[in-house]
Amino acid sequence: MTTTQKTNSAQAKDTKAMRILIVDDHAIVRRGLRQILTDAFPNAVFGETASADETLQKVEEFLWDIIILDISMQGKNGLDVLKQLRPKFPKLPVLVLSVHAEEQYAMRAFKAGANGYMTKETAPEKLIEAVQHVMTGRPYISASLAERLVMEMSTTDTPLRKLDNLSDRELQVLQRFAAGKTMTAIGIELGLSIKTVSTYRSRAMEKLGLANNADLMRFAIEEGLPD
Repeated sequence: MTTTQKTNSAQAKDTKAMRILIVDDHAIVRRGLRQILTDAFPNAVFGETASADETLQKVEEFLWDIIILDISMQGKNGLDVLKQLRPKFPKLPVLVLSVHAEEQYAMRAFKAGANGYMTKETAPEKLIEAVQHVMTGRPYISASLAERLVMEMSTTDTPLRKLDNLSDRELQVLQRFAAGKTMTAIGIELGLSIKTVSTYRSRAMEKLGLANNADLMRFAIEEGLPD
């Protein structure tokens, strides 16, 4: 038996130890989340990863009870990870914890297979509540997003619905343009060519009915797009 298999087997036998994988490309964020979760679940066993490929490998190697997953990572993002995980691990609880506003990414996360979504500015006790929800098979969604979704269902041309028309990549590119990043910088960050970045930008602006950069910046300010 390999070292990895022994570790995996030992963890599986420890029924009291919740196995939590924290995925975020910022070490200080991972450390903060670990501390919050340790206070609530003192017997928890933790794993940490900072990239999509590292995360996928870690899930193959160990048995996890829950993954706390960030969206924004260089190259493949959290949504890409979710889409690759779900065919093999359909019942693995995944809580997405992101800097992005709920109206921008929550529904995308759920469609990709997330069990819950919350923003990083949420109070620590809400994180514990969300973890407990998804661990028991219940989806977690904030009261504010639930209320907004109900309101959106009664209208047909709202900002949320417009953003829903964008692909994941189109939204990622548009957010970075709105934040003032160049095509070269966006390409490096997302692992795309400048031509591909330009194509995503054009498609996104067309879908949103934006004619130029001034329209883009106005839309971004009104809807909090760079968040």
